[in-house]
Amino acid sequence: MRCCYPLLCVALLASPLFAAEKPVKADEKGFKPLFDGKTFEGWDGNLEVFRIRDGAIVGGSLNDRVARNEFLCTKREYANFELRLKFKLLGKGANAGVQVRSQRIPNHHEMIGYQPDLGDGWWGCLYDESRRRKVLAGPPNEQRNKPIKRDDWNEYVIRCQGRRIQLWINGHQTVDYTEPDKAIPQTGLIGLQIHGGPPSEAWYKDIRIRELPGE
Repeated sequence: MRCCYPLLCVALLASPLFAAEKPVKADEKGFKPLFDGKTFEGWDGNLEVFRIRDGAIVGGSLNDRVARNEFLCTKREYANFELRLKFKLLGKGANAGVQVRSQRIPNHHEMIGYQPDLGDGWWGCLYDESRRRKVLAGPPNEQRNKPIKRDDWNEYVIRCQGRRIQLWINGHQTVDYTEPDKAIPQTGLIGLQIHGGPPSEAWYKDIRIRELPGE
């Protein structure tokens, strides 16, 4: 259909909201499951906090406060990859995230590294957990909640290649970040977080990965 207002269309397509929308192809060729939906094979973490329910990994509880940040992480490291998974957060004030290119802090419950973030005010942001402790990139504040289906399943796509990290939620690109600090490691574990705080649950399922060549 031809637009009757070409100048308006150009302005809309140049706006941050439209610029952030870069749909991800649904092609699953080359992807392998990281979670079998039944066991924690290949994963490591506090199993008093994480459990498996209805084919998903669930962290936290809706009945009790989450005492502290907890992470379930892969046993092997990854450098260049595209990670796809589904998530949902339940509970008022729920907060969570997916660690990539990260490490466990020795003798501690925390992890250090990049975190594609989850939670109100944080959706789709790239946070530097336990290192620089700041948001490295993300959508404008007023746009962060727009792609989210609350209390329902959402799709996260995380692509790490070379020093570049790209994030999509439900097909909307939220981050395209290139790490300027060459001292920051670009390999590490993948982790699933439930953030310490009020009663809440973070659900993760359909976790699959495709390894990519480096740049």
